[in-house]
Amino acid sequence: MTLSEKDSLYNWHPYTQHKINSHFPAIVKGKDEFLWDENGKQYIDAIASWWVNPFGHSNTIIADAIYKQLTTLEHVLFGGFTHNVVVELAEKLVEILPSNQRKFFYSDNGSTAVEVAIKASFQYHYNKGIKKNTIIAFEDAFHGDTFGAMAVSGIGLFTEAFQEALINVIRIPVPTKGNEEISKLALEKAISENEVAAFIFEPLVLGAAGMVMYDAAELDKLLSFCKKNNVFTIADEVMTGFGKTGKLFACDYLKNQPDMMCLSKALTGGTIPMAITTFSQEIFDGFVSDNVNQALLHGHTFTANPTGCAAALASISLLEKPDTYENINRINNSHLEFEKHISKHSKVKSTRVLGVIFALEIQVSEKQSYYSNLRNQFYNFFIDKGVILRPVGNVIYILPSYIISKESLQQIYNTIEQALNEIPC
Repeated sequence: MTLSEKDSLYNWHPYTQHKINSHFPAIVKGKDEFLWDENGKQYIDAIASWWVNPFGHSNTIIADAIYKQLTTLEHVLFGGFTHNVVVELAEKLVEILPSNQRKFFYSDNGSTAVEVAIKASFQYHYNKGIKKNTIIAFEDAFHGDTFGAMAVSGIGLFTEAFQEALINVIRIPVPTKGNEEISKLALEKAISENEVAAFIFEPLVLGAAGMVMYDAAELDKLLSFCKKNNVFTIADEVMTGFGKTGKLFACDYLKNQPDMMCLSKALTGGTIPMAITTFSQEIFDGFVSDNVNQALLHGHTFTANPTGCAAALASISLLEKPDTYENINRINNSHLEFEKHISKHSKVKSTRVLGVIFALEIQVSEKQSYYSNLRNQFYNFFIDKGVILRPVGNVIYILPSYIISKESLQQIYNTIEQALNEIPC
C-alpha cells in the first residue's frame, strides 16, 4: 500500500471535500523550490507551500538554528517565565517593525494572531468601561478559521455555517481602482453609526480573495480617518509580511502606522508553527492595572516556544542579507516580463504584480466559485505537469520562494500558458 493510500485511511485534510478528493501526492523530500513524492516525481513549489517558505525547503541555516536550540532548550512555559531567545527576537522585531510597535504577544498561527488582536481591541475599551462591539473589515477578506478571525473574513464558503455565532462585523468594499470613494464613504458611515473597536485589513493584497491589489495611498486615507475617530487599526501581514510585496512589510508602503500587526507564515521560514501579534505601547498600557481581570487572559501552551523563536531569528537574518532583496527584485522583474507577454492572451482578463506576487485573472462568462470546476481543471493540470499552483476561482497566482531559479520560474510561466491554451474556459 502506498503512502497516499494509507493517508486516505486515516487523515482529514484541510479545505477538502473527501468524497471528491481523496488521493494526494505523498511528499517525501524537499530542497530549495523543489518537492519529490514517493514515486520520485519532482514538483516546483510555485506558492512556497501556502506562502511560508521564503528560503525554500530544507534550508540548512534555519535547520541548524533549530537543531542548536533543541539541544539547549526546546520549550519552557511562557506563563511566569521568559527565556533568552524570545528576548533576542523581541529586540529584533523592535528594530524591523514600524516604530510604534513595541509589545509582542506570541501564539501559534495566523488565525490565532488575528484572534488575539480582535480580543485586545474589544477588551481595551471594556477595561475603560466603554462598550465597543463592532469590527470593520474588507469584503472578501480572509483572516483565518478561528471564530473571531472567521467573523472578520468575508468569504461565505468558509463562514456561512457559523453566521449566527459570529461577532458583529461591517464589511466595506476594497478600495481597488474605481472603488476608492465608495470604500472611503462606507468606512466613514460605519464608524459614524456604530461603536467600532477596530478596522482590520490585509495591506495592499487580499490573498485568499485572489491576490486582489489596491494602492497604499487609498489605505492611508482609511487609516487616517480611523485614527481621527479613535478606531484601532489591525494590519494582517500573515501573508504579506517578510518581503513578499517588495518591502519587509506591506505597511512599510504606508504613511500611517497600524496599531496592531499580525505575523505568521514566513516568520519561521516555513519550519515551525508560530505567530506574533504586535501592539503599540498605548494598547498594552490599557491592560496594565491593579485589577487582574483587566489583564489579557489569553494564552497558548507553546506561546513563545524557544525553538520557534530560534527559527524566526534565523529566517529574519536571511531576510536581511543583500542577496535576498536582489532575488526579490529579480523575481519581480521576471514577473513583469511575463505579464507583458501573457496579458495579450485572449483568455486573460487582467494581471497584477507586486513584489514576488503575480496574479492572472482568466476571462470567464460568469463568476467562478472558490473551488469551481474550472479551478479544479487548472489545478489538476498543473499538478500533472509537476508545478504546484492553487488557483482561487478563476485567478491563477504565483508566490514563490525567493531562492527560485530563473529556469524554474520560466517553467512555471510556460505551464500556465500551456494550460490557458489547452483548457477550455
